[in-house]
Amino acid sequence: MESDDSVSLTSMVEGTLLTKTTTARVLRALERNGLAHRGMAGGYRPGPVLIQYAQRGTSTGDLASIAWPHLERLGAETGETTNIGIPTPAGIARIAQIDSQHPLGAGNWVGHRIPLHASAMGKIFMAFGAAQPPHGRLEQMGPSTITDVPQLLQTLEQVRRRGYATTWEELDANLCSVAAPIRIVGDRVIAALSISAPTVRTSTRRFDQLGRFVQAEAAAITKALRGRTAQPFLGE
Repeated sequence: MESDDSVSLTSMVEGTLLTKTTTARVLRALERNGLAHRGMAGGYRPGPVLIQYAQRGTSTGDLASIAWPHLERLGAETGETTNIGIPTPAGIARIAQIDSQHPLGAGNWVGHRIPLHASAMGKIFMAFGAAQPPHGRLEQMGPSTITDVPQLLQTLEQVRRRGYATTWEELDANLCSVAAPIRIVGDRVIAALSISAPTVRTSTRRFDQLGRFVQAEAAAITKALRGRTAQPFLGE
């Protein structure tokens, strides 16, 4: 939605055709990540992270709003937590999440900065040129985190061949994830869609099935983004 002024919640509901509850939930997630800023009068403008992101020349449309139905469908298909995130200078910013249907889920990572090398989303961004791989020894996060750069580069090559990325206890103990790229015109990766789940409810064999699910929904979001010709992202 393009505007030089702040945009009201009512206007966003009318412009996106989402329900008021869904729109408000998306906006709260954007605020927590610095992607939107709510002014004194109650209207919304781009937040500091989004302004930095927009300066790269990327026009993504209202990414969170477009992705929301796909997050819900992916969650319904798998029963697991689904996320969408973008690369930022500080790491990954997750802008929306649908929680797992199970009592034991993957936790809420919206609003948290996540190192690229310890995340399936981060591996997508590094593998497809949306972010640069780090140098030197990598920070240990979970018990299986890749901390060796040559091993990380080899993993990124596998991601490019397979089309999706995985982690197994790399960000946190007992947590695994699968992610696929979201692209715009020109085949540029600007976001990633992921499924996160406890390892006790998953297996490495199940990754193939989850990978197909997440690739299909990421491709659908890509198609929707490409169909919105030059549509800006929240006042970009």
